Amino acid sequence: MPQRRARPTSNNDGNSRNGRTPGWRRTPSPPPAPAPEPPVSTADATPSDPSDAGSVVQAALYRDGVRVSAPDTLADTFRELREQPSGMAWIGLARPTERELLSLAAEFDLHPLAVEDAMEAHQRPKLERYGETLFVVLSAARYLDTTEEVDFGELHVFVGPDFVITVRHGAAPDLSAVRQRMEESPELLKLGPEAVLYAILDAVVDGYAPVVAGVQIDIDEIETEVFRSEPQVSRRIYELSREMVEFQRATRPLVGMLHSLMAGFAKYGTDEELQRYLRDVADHVTHTSERVDGFRQALTDILTVNATLVTQQQNAEMRALAEAGFEQNEEIKKISSWAAILFAPTLVGTIYGMNFDRMPELHWVLGYPFAILLMAVVCTSLYVVFKRRDWL
Repeated sequence: MPQRRARPTSNNDGNSRNGRTPGWRRTPSPPPAPAPEPPVSTADATPSDPSDAGSVVQAALYRDGVRVSAPDTLADTFRELREQPSGMAWIGLARPTERELLSLAAEFDLHPLAVEDAMEAHQRPKLERYGETLFVVLSAARYLDTTEEVDFGELHVFVGPDFVITVRHGAAPDLSAVRQRMEESPELLKLGPEAVLYAILDAVVDGYAPVVAGVQIDIDEIETEVFRSEPQVSRRIYELSREMVEFQRATRPLVGMLHSLMAGFAKYGTDEELQRYLRDVADHVTHTSERVDGFRQALTDILTVNATLVTQQQNAEMRALAEAGFEQNEEIKKISSWAAILFAPTLVGTIYGMNFDRMPELHWVLGYPFAILLMAVVCTSLYVVFKRRDWL
């Protein structure tokens, strides 16, 4: 955890609070004009400029665990923080503009790589240390009951000796509840930025519990749908598996991050009570990570079972079609056999019905009995042949 350092005073040349000029800027900025309240360090916005407070959800200054002020703009926050060497600033932003992040970077001497990550978002959960500042990326989650989906949000946290900056990309988590909880526990908030980081981690991890419960219900429903042979169950399994992959990416790195924090307890002199809280968060996230791993394995097994059932159903349908085809072939054989049997007398009768006068059989005394006998012999022979071949 970063150690609290003494409050440096601001210079008159527009440099940052710690007396060093930031080693990077995206755009050159003119020197601030003299005014009762100094402007934001890297932008020409004044406190009355709406863009300065466009994405600032809430900013507050605390001393000894108690809120002493709630500035409306970043410029006011910077000014009041300089005036209170023993105070701590907690600034919350939601999808901030580049100007706001650059002003924060210049004021608190944030590392450019961390600021770039905060601008771009879509980062994996991680914990980085840049000098006295911790940069933490968290992936929060919430379960949407209406759509039965898991919604993920991204949260970036800068933790310094006397400041906490949260940059939220997404609806989760609800940091206003975290702030209210901490303000109702001044003894905990008095521990400084490390305690705020704990509260944020705890809120993110606690937010996983409803997601785990919702996913468990979804899996139970999917198992029922699989054995009912619901047509859309395969798609639902696939979509939930994709969500569990993302959930796994959110929880698995968090286990290592918390263990890294716990490994630095002695080095950075973390308060013993805060150590206990962080260990509790680590236990919860480990349990959640194991549940998510179990969900992913269960979905894999369900998908395998569903594929087996679908294959069995397809085989049964193919077998039914084959049996129907066989029965149809048998009927066709019978019809063809009787058609062939009836064709023989029809052929003979047709020949004798051509009304030709010069036919030998017409003036033969035995011609008519011979024709009848011929038709009978042919029909009987065909019947015997077809019967032996099981066509009849």
